[in-house]
Amino acid sequence: MGLTGKRVFVSGSTQGIGFAVARGCLAEGARVVVNGRSRHGVERAVARLLEAVPDGDVEGLAADLADAAQVASLLAALDAGGGVDVLVNNAGVFDVAPFESLDDDAWRRYLEVNLMGGVRLARHLLPAMVARGWGRVVFVGTESAVDVPGDMVAYGASKAAALALANGLAKLTRGTEVTVNTVLGGPTWSDGVASAVEAVAAAQGLDVADLRAGLVRETSLLGRFIEPGEVADLVVYLAGVRSSATNGAALRADGGVLTATT
Repeated sequence: MGLTGKRVFVSGSTQGIGFAVARGCLAEGARVVVNGRSRHGVERAVARLLEAVPDGDVEGLAADLADAAQVASLLAALDAGGGVDVLVNNAGVFDVAPFESLDDDAWRRYLEVNLMGGVRLARHLLPAMVARGWGRVVFVGTESAVDVPGDMVAYGASKAAALALANGLAKLTRGTEVTVNTVLGGPTWSDGVASAVEAVAAAQGLDVADLRAGLVRETSLLGRFIEPGEVADLVVYLAGVRSSATNGAALRADGGVLTATT
């Protein structure tokens, strides 16, 4: 993918899709910076990555992307390390909840992480990429931004806003070697989803495998949950030099869940 020596920052990368993206970029020779809210989680992710890629160049920075002050400190640390060639906006929060149960504070949390986290990072890092003449910004989105679930309205709406953000940012890169794209992931067997399903199975006395199979969406052409690495593969491609003609796009890694053709 031509990522050797490129510095890649992946937000929310201590587990799940973000971790898989970090591992994929590291295996391609990139210098990777992982991120999570807790220092312990970040250190554990760095250790796991070095186990997977023993000669990898990886470091970690802890910061809560919902906190503007912490993001400012994070960006200062990234600048001190030489800036960033590739920004992967992966951090996000989600939950299943009735629309009427979500108060303003809950909505603010969704918007602060799922939208403003990407805004704050791109606002600082994208102009530097344009000035240097090369860069990649990839938003890890979701099919829920296109087909918003009724029991995940806040999540879908905030991710739809992030999808619009990425589309607008791409227009600021016209005529440059910088691109901004979104990957629309589908239902993925991430650490968080696995933990939730295992908890429900234990509470109801169900077999985890049976419950997992029963949760696969009827419209899925894959017929199973997506593995984090399957979404990460597309992200890594968009982060590399070979994706130069792809800009302002929303590419699907949804397992065929979305029934629309575009």
